[in-house]
Amino acid sequence: MPFVTGPLPQRLKLIHGFGAVAFGVKDSGFSFFLLIFYNQALGMDAGTVSLALALALLIDAFVDPLLGNLSDRTWSRWGRRLPWLYAAPIPLAFAWVFLWHPPGGGTPSFWELLAIAVSVRVLLSACEVPSVSLLPEITADYDERTTLFRYRFLFGWCGGLLMMVLAYFVLMPSAEALLEPEGYLWFGMIGATLMVISVLGSALGQHKLVAGYPETRAPPFTWRGAFSEIIDAFSERAFLIFAAGALAAYISQGLTFSLTNYINVFVWRFDTVELQFYPIVLFLSVIVMFFIVGPMHRRFGKPRSAVIGAIGSLVVILIPFSLYLAGLWPETGTRRSAIQFYAFLLVANTLGVVVMISATSMIAEIVEAYQERTGRRAEGSFYSGNWFVQKCATGGGILIGGQVIALSGLAPNTSPAEVPLEVIHNIVWLYGAAIVLLGLVAAYWLGRFPIGREEHEARLKALDIAARGDIDGGTIVP
Repeated sequence: MPFVTGPLPQRLKLIHGFGAVAFGVKDSGFSFFLLIFYNQALGMDAGTVSLALALALLIDAFVDPLLGNLSDRTWSRWGRRLPWLYAAPIPLAFAWVFLWHPPGGGTPSFWELLAIAVSVRVLLSACEVPSVSLLPEITADYDERTTLFRYRFLFGWCGGLLMMVLAYFVLMPSAEALLEPEGYLWFGMIGATLMVISVLGSALGQHKLVAGYPETRAPPFTWRGAFSEIIDAFSERAFLIFAAGALAAYISQGLTFSLTNYINVFVWRFDTVELQFYPIVLFLSVIVMFFIVGPMHRRFGKPRSAVIGAIGSLVVILIPFSLYLAGLWPETGTRRSAIQFYAFLLVANTLGVVVMISATSMIAEIVEAYQERTGRRAEGSFYSGNWFVQKCATGGGILIGGQVIALSGLAPNTSPAEVPLEVIHNIVWLYGAAIVLLGLVAAYWLGRFPIGREEHEARLKALDIAARGDIDGGTIVP
């Protein structure tokens, strides 16, 4: 039975969502700043950096099933999830600082970067997998689950955007500063503090609600069982369809984020003020999303909302790049160019976040489908399966982003004024071709997701009837 029946208290929505700030901080750092930091600020080859980050994500993806399985099997007076949320954030904070200030100073080796990146990602997963696994345990309501995901995304984006605001306004307040290492240490220290506060604060705020021994004790942990449940999860048809669409969406997101600062600095040639408006535009898009995704889910359902978001976002963001290549865009480096691009970005990112919320919130419905088929609930396994897909895909996106930079001919430690036009066009062409392919694949598979509102509510009713009246067991629960 869920912890809460009926409407969720506003306080619970806020406290649960607050825990996602740590994920947002991590996502902002890895997605927007890490590649350009190691490539342009520390002088490492972009292909080498992207390979290390992609391998870290891949390793983390294989660790996540273990974490999800262990989370499902944790037996304590604090429940299954809280012990993880109390134990992981402090070591995560130290690892995060080392990522932005490598031990020993100077430029790390490939293996040193890989070790630090893996540490950060595994420790973050030890916070995020148990936290998000609480969601289907808190409520079984179709719309309330969407609401919780809205708050998780809102706080996650706010955490990431706060770090971007600090970066663009205070720590690296110009295109030149983005290419120098000085501001990144404080970026790491502030981010580490936010991670600790958000994870511990969210855990403490939910403690009274979720603490307590689980209703049933899961079988003991085994290595074979940890991965067999993930394999079993992928045998669930709905999860397989979700994973196919999410894979493409996550790759596209990872690619876009890893190239954002390159595109802003080298393609659009934003000055200091224009760079500072970037996180503001992203924040506005998240606010717009927050108000439209619920009505979209109620009117169209989650699968159709994901399709609308994927196609719409792709079409809108391609317009400025197409006009630029056709010579019909205002001169880059001008205020007019920046304003026009931000107008398109606001719409495109709003629709892009709709895709992510729609896709991620589908997982909660898969949990009951799996329960109906097997008689077991495995929230941690499904969400770690999602993280497996997300991290493999995001790692692929970062790897592709690094290869785009390498293939374009952009050299490390290069001033924007010194980059040939041919190199800039290469970046745009390679990036545009990749997101078109990925966006279409994401829209196709997410649109085929088989669980709608009616089927979900019917399944919940059937499971409730089964729980209340176990004829074979000779019990009838009023």
